[in-house]
Amino acid sequence: MEVKILNNRLVKIWTNDVEESAMRQIENLTTLPFLYHHLAIMPDVHTGMGMPIGGVLACDGAVIPNAVGVDIGCGMCAVKTNWNVEDLSAEVIRKKIMKGIRERIPLGMDHHKEAQDENYLPQGHDIEKMEIVKRRQDSIRHEVGTLGGGNHFIELQKDEEGYLWIMIHSGSRNLGKQVGDFYNQLAASLNAKWHSVVSPDIRLPFLAQGTKEFGMYWNEMKYCIDFALCNRKLMMERIEEVIADSLNGIEFEPMINIAHNYAAVENHFDKNVIVHRKGATLAREGIIGIIPGSQGTASYIVEGLGNPDSFCSCSHGAGRVLSRKAAIKTLDMNAEIQNLEAKGIIHAIRCQDDMQEASGAYKDIDTVIANESDLVKVKTKLLPIAVIKG
Repeated sequence: MEVKILNNRLVKIWTNDVEESAMRQIENLTTLPFLYHHLAIMPDVHTGMGMPIGGVLACDGAVIPNAVGVDIGCGMCAVKTNWNVEDLSAEVIRKKIMKGIRERIPLGMDHHKEAQDENYLPQGHDIEKMEIVKRRQDSIRHEVGTLGGGNHFIELQKDEEGYLWIMIHSGSRNLGKQVGDFYNQLAASLNAKWHSVVSPDIRLPFLAQGTKEFGMYWNEMKYCIDFALCNRKLMMERIEEVIADSLNGIEFEPMINIAHNYAAVENHFDKNVIVHRKGATLAREGIIGIIPGSQGTASYIVEGLGNPDSFCSCSHGAGRVLSRKAAIKTLDMNAEIQNLEAKGIIHAIRCQDDMQEASGAYKDIDTVIANESDLVKVKTKLLPIAVIKG
């Protein structure tokens, strides 16, 4: 861990590999008057919108929609099976399992043609008091159980004992974006009205705790977190059905789930504060988490160590080393494909645009894991077998 003092505020960084634009965003965060105690930056850090991905920000009395992001509740889930990969042929993977998954789970911008049952949506929320969620109730019945695009994925993996795993990375789809954008704009207009000392140039407008607007955002954010979980659960349920149809006698362990884009009230250093995790994962002592690699590299099931310096957090993945545009422009598609095929991985690369999600666009996951050995301990290493990208 590296310790810096920026604008007279303490910053703790779990890497020495921080791009210049991300460092500027870190400096911007240290200007916030309600920043609590210190700022924690995870080893997968890279530039985001307003706040860098891989950042953990504790605030006293304020929530920042841009410090949560627009894919509210985005996260990971994973399931271990009792099936040994040695007993699984490439033909079964390609022609039955992968084909079946693509038939049952819409990818990218696609949604279900038929509205899904309301029981698949979050329960126990007062939707009538939620402006965006209420407006989108019909739409999200078509969105639940869909993967989305960008860096979202479905992977079949194997652990070190050869057992088959299923892993999903996905979030709250368009609902989270609508909620995030709406409340970021609302916060910006209110900050201007209040003549806030937070500069609009750093794109971190806030909502003050105790205000009506804070409560509105908080309720819709919590719904999005639950919706993202419902989305992952439905996809996992259908993937399990596809696999069960292909592999007679397969059994599935309970699903591991953890989010990495959200805010929560937590107690740190003897005070209740609002902790924002933007591309960061809860790593409280004993918590089981998931840190995925990039397409073609290892992923890890980890256990949190509860380090207070990171606000009990860890990385959410490998972290980008190239922007999407830079990856498309500079990476060699043939080399990336050869690397995957040499490992026997059924991959999702079809054109140069797919380089934005190639392994070469990301940091080395093993270096990231090594940099946070005081935050988590590795329980299981997983290697990819087959990849579906949004």
